[in-house]
Amino acid sequence: MPHLSVHVLESDLAGRETDLIERLTDAVVTVYGEWARGLVDVKLIGLPPARWGIGGVPARAPSPYVTFGIKEAAFTRPDADEIVARLIAVVTDAIVDVFGERVRDGVTIDLVATVAGRTGIGGVVVTS
Repeated sequence: MPHLSVHVLESDLAGRETDLIERLTDAVVTVYGEWARGLVDVKLIGLPPARWGIGGVPARAPSPYVTFGIKEAAFTRPDADEIVARLIAVVTDAIVDVFGERVRDGVTIDLVATVAGRTGIGGVVVTS
């Protein structure tokens, strides 16, 4: 299940939540296919400006930061480099569609591997 956690300034996020969730979900579906739509989990984390710092001072206009949880097996496929590049491109484009071109150069996306057997749902370890 793809999990996206997006950190963005609350003032930038306000009123754009639904659009951002829809566009990020659509972006993931363009890479994985329609079967993945119901599995895409998006969490939007709005931060007050004083709670995001860059270089030791509060950030003035930081671009969104995305942590994208993905099964570890995706990184061992023969087409892993292509999948990673496509995910980064389409998620960046989705964010730019919502927040504008000014954020593109700073959008950061970390693809984080979820190792089988290291996640639990409902108190049960997920092994696949």
